[in-house]
Amino acid sequence: MGSDIKGKYLLITPAKNEEQNLLEVSKSVIGQKLKPELWVIVDDGSTDGTPRILEDLQANHSWIRSIKLPPRPRDITFHYSYVCKQGFDYALEYCRENNIEFEYIGLLDADTVLEESYFEKLLTEFEKNSSIGIASGGIYYENDGKLSLEVTNKNLPRGTGRIWRKECFFETGGYQVEPSPDSISNIKALLRGWQLIQYADVVQIQKRKTSAADGLWSGYTKNGWMAYYLGKRPLIALVNVLYLSLKPPYYTGAAYFLGYFSSAIKREKRIEDPEIRNYYRNQGLSGILSQILGISSRS
Repeated sequence: MGSDIKGKYLLITPAKNEEQNLLEVSKSVIGQKLKPELWVIVDDGSTDGTPRILEDLQANHSWIRSIKLPPRPRDITFHYSYVCKQGFDYALEYCRENNIEFEYIGLLDADTVLEESYFEKLLTEFEKNSSIGIASGGIYYENDGKLSLEVTNKNLPRGTGRIWRKECFFETGGYQVEPSPDSISNIKALLRGWQLIQYADVVQIQKRKTSAADGLWSGYTKNGWMAYYLGKRPLIALVNVLYLSLKPPYYTGAAYFLGYFSSAIKREKRIEDPEIRNYYRNQGLSGILSQILGISSRS
């Protein structure tokens, strides 16, 4: 099946102190039935064994490149998108200089292990439907040898393991240095008529819970702040708080509430992009409820 797919793709991975996961993740990428034309791993100032792993990967695989940024604290708001953007910019320039052709661009976090047919399956779907702009597989967690799906809206690709069609990537302004860059990318793609899909049967196993790099409380507080920053209305935020509070671990709803409403009380800065602000300003409660009902019906 892989030989029938013409799609060539680039892959970007941000990594900070990921020696525990990076070997397994790299084996899953190297073992893909459809390998990337170029895999750029951005070392975000790691202080563990990550640089040594990257040296070995580059020495043994000509299509793997790494760049190193100076040390800074881990941050899932602006800095995360900055690190990813360095990888995208480097990859695009490297392809220009070396005449590497590609049709798709992917983003993979350094804690995400892929099934061997991951990209083959996704690119098959892209080639069957030219309106798909962004897609991903489903995120699974491994507990006692069993896989469980992290259930989210099936119309929204996940942040890790996502693939953009090249035209969609450039048409939506590339990768933005903003909090929640994936949400921004999704919105801009939707507004331009692209289709977004999450294929839950295409498996990626995440070694850490989403938003858990600095602990779930910190992660969901930041998620609440990001919702405020992007311009989500208070009623929409409260619906999200309620949804989070009804599923384990129940305290994530309180963390999200704190992040959103403390930012609102302080009247902190919000995103300046009028397209994003208008999108959330016009988003009705029915839209968010249908998303949540869609999630619940699959759980």
